Amino acid sequence: MQILTYILITLSAVLAMEFVAWIAHKFLMHGSLWIWHEDHHKPHTVHGFFQKNDLFFLVFAVPSATSYIIGATVPSLFGLFFVGIGISIYGSIYFLIHDVYIHQRFKWFKQLDGWYSRGILRAHGAHHANQNKYGCESFGLLLVHPKYFKERKK
Repeated sequence: MQILTYILITLSAVLAMEFVAWIAHKFLMHGSLWIWHEDHHKPHTVHGFFQKNDLFFLVFAVPSATSYIIGATVPSLFGLFFVGIGISIYGSIYFLIHDVYIHQRFKWFKQLDGWYSRGILRAHGAHHANQNKYGCESFGLLLVHPKYFKERKK
C-alpha cells in the first residue's frame, strides 16, 4: 500500500507542475522575469546554443533538489522525496517536448503527425506568434485549450 501512495504522490507532483509551469510562464516569464524569457521569443537575437531562458531549468531544479534532500534526510517527510521525483519527471517531459520536439534544439527525432502532437504544436505556435511580453496566449505545455486540437478547415 505504501508504494501506491508514493506513486500517487509522484504522479500528483507531475500533474501539479503543469499548473505551476503555466502560472510561472504567464506571470513570471511574461512578467518580471521577461528579461530571461525574451530571447526565447526572439531567437534571432541569441548568439550561441544557450538562451537566457535556459536559466529557468535551474530555477525549477531548486525545488526538486530541495525535495530530494529533505525527503531523504527527514524520515517524517519522506514523501517529499517523491515530490522531487515528480518535479524531475515533469522537467524531463518539458525538456523533451519543448526543447527537443517543438523547438528542435536537438535533432533527435522528427515531428509526429498525431492529433495530440499537432494540437501542442499549434498552441505553442500561437504563443510564439507574438514576440512581445504582452498579448500572448497559450501558456501551457501539455494541457492546452481544446481549440488547438480541432482540425483546420482547408
